[in-house]
Amino acid sequence: MKRDFREEYEEYMKKETPDLWDRIEKGISENNPEDRNEKVVPLPQRDPAYKTAEPPKTRKILPFRRITAAVAAICVLIVGIGSVNTLQRGRQTAQNMANENLSAKANEPGSEASAPKTSDSGSTATSTTFDESPAEEEILTEESSPETATIPSEEAYTGSAESAVDTFAEYDDGLVMAGAYEEAYDTTFAASKEAYWTDVPYMEPAPVSGETYERTETTGFSLVSTEPLSTFSADVDTASYANVRRMIEDGWSIDWIDPDAVRPEEFINYFSYDLKDPEAGEKFGITTQVAVCPWNEKHQILFAGIKTEDIDLSEAPPENLTFLLDVSGSMDEPDKLPLLQKAFLQLVDQLDEDDTVSIVTYANGVEVVLDSVRGSDKKAITAAINDLVAEGGTYGEGGIQKAYELAEQNYREGANNRILLATDGDLNIGISEPDELEKFIEKKRDKGIFLSVLGFGTGNIRDDNMERLADCGNGNYAYIDSPLEARKVMVEEMGASFHTVAQDVKLQVEFNPETVNAYRLIGYENRLMEATDFRDDTKDAGEIGAGHSVIALYELIPAGSEQAVELKYQNKENRPAEVDEEALRPTDSQEPLQDSENNDETLQGAENNTDKEAVTNLAEDNKPDTKTSAASAYADEYATVCVRYKEPGEATAKENAYVVSKENFTEEPGNNLLFASAAAEFAMILRDDPNKGSASLEAVMEMARNSMGEDEYRQEFYYMVRLLMKNSQ
Repeated sequence: MKRDFREEYEEYMKKETPDLWDRIEKGISENNPEDRNEKVVPLPQRDPAYKTAEPPKTRKILPFRRITAAVAAICVLIVGIGSVNTLQRGRQTAQNMANENLSAKANEPGSEASAPKTSDSGSTATSTTFDESPAEEEILTEESSPETATIPSEEAYTGSAESAVDTFAEYDDGLVMAGAYEEAYDTTFAASKEAYWTDVPYMEPAPVSGETYERTETTGFSLVSTEPLSTFSADVDTASYANVRRMIEDGWSIDWIDPDAVRPEEFINYFSYDLKDPEAGEKFGITTQVAVCPWNEKHQILFAGIKTEDIDLSEAPPENLTFLLDVSGSMDEPDKLPLLQKAFLQLVDQLDEDDTVSIVTYANGVEVVLDSVRGSDKKAITAAINDLVAEGGTYGEGGIQKAYELAEQNYREGANNRILLATDGDLNIGISEPDELEKFIEKKRDKGIFLSVLGFGTGNIRDDNMERLADCGNGNYAYIDSPLEARKVMVEEMGASFHTVAQDVKLQVEFNPETVNAYRLIGYENRLMEATDFRDDTKDAGEIGAGHSVIALYELIPAGSEQAVELKYQNKENRPAEVDEEALRPTDSQEPLQDSENNDETLQGAENNTDKEAVTNLAEDNKPDTKTSAASAYADEYATVCVRYKEPGEATAKENAYVVSKENFTEEPGNNLLFASAAAEFAMILRDDPNKGSASLEAVMEMARNSMGEDEYRQEFYYMVRLLMKNSQ
């Protein structure tokens, strides 16, 4: 029977290992296209559908992954070709041996094979040999006629059979070898794929980014003896944390993240904390705690958190919102305009008939899409948002002017009059300098119209522009990288984000030199104020919404510790005693001064002394040390926290003070301090803060794990830190 070993080998491979044979035949050296289109692996708490609008984000195939797959496929291809060659060599060997046996028998004298056989028809049959010619390759088949076929001798058949057995053995060896390499390939491919998603870092160059951030310098320690007051403006922005989270989810390593993109106070304030509610008649509740500093055991950490009262949105003032939407060409990305549309549609779902919405868009020009439409008319608002298209330049100046004009025209007394600016911050027509934008918006904010900014997109976002716009407009700045984040900002924290309950909120902390030698405020570098600005009510500061909280973390160097800085000349106790014996010697007209329990008698006896300076010094020496007495009275206090604020629309400020005492110190910090410390330490690592001490990602994960509880955002933080570790390996 005719047998083609190559065909049988191909049939076997196609049947048993079709995927492997397909890769070999087609010469594919990269992964299946389905692998290349895998979505970014989301963090456990983030819905993959929330990552971006269609089309979904994809991970680029790394050079490492391509090389791994290519090497594995090439190895299998080489082995497969080698196996086929082995079968062909076995086949050739069998043919040669059979030909030699037949030729030898045919040349023997008297051999039946040496004489030609004649058929009944008289024709001479030709002896069949195993040759390369396909016409001479048949032995005896069912279709062959016995009369026309020549049967080899028994010895020739036996030799050919033995050769065939050997050939089948080589064939089996080839299959075994191919199977082994197939298994090796599958193992290598699976390992490379697993490594890609777990331990193998990105090997691509750092992403080229046109993003801009305001340059800030990390603050160091201040001595309490020379600078006892720390003053800063409240900050409830959260954009920095959400923006950095986006970078990490996109696979950025720790070295790729711009340190200026990291604002520690926004990392800390992104999360919710279990803080005390305000007492009756007070605007803020305050929670304080002191513990050992996690990244420097010789220091201490002070946690101070203030919180406003939560608001029932059903009883909240009506919304009078103006959507100022950037529809320029730079917004034509899945994580910009499409995500913006989803975000605002979530907000629209929360509105009712008492609320009003206006929509202004800007690109090359400015367009009023909706003018004061009732919140209950969701069909009209939804259609207007869904019909937006991104194209053209960015006429930011005209858009801002038109939005304020419309907001003033539709102003409602007692309502939340607010402009919501949604943009990537890339303003390239008209006003484009932050200083000019600041001056323009400052003129408008005193009319009771606030400006909040929502940032979108990657690659060219202008974070510095957006942050300053929100600060000048008495609003907050948030970055939205997914509909999940939009839900947090637009729905879950709607009261805190859009309903201001305290304006120009300032904090001033006075430290006790008896307890604290030096301190440093973590973050708030661009919110610091002069000490004299605290009670200057003309100075602008931050706004806080209903149910919002502000956390301040201070790293302290305890007084008397080995790292404490002692001053020589400012410390009265360290001054050497200087005695002027001539000054103490009585003159002829002066009686020697005597010790007296009555200070008045002593001074009276010195009235005739011509040395008035000596009399003055004597009086000073006999006065009680009021400073020492005061210090002793406050020996158990770390600091006093003062909060100054204005009620919305009022010009007169109010002030509350809270004492942080040694009773607030604990050896076992609570979840508030522990998680805030984890967020602060993480930010310090990203910024490579010179004061980060022994900070590490492992320590951050440990603190987060022990304090995250059931909070989904804290759990997300834990997995984000873990992801950054893998990205940076």
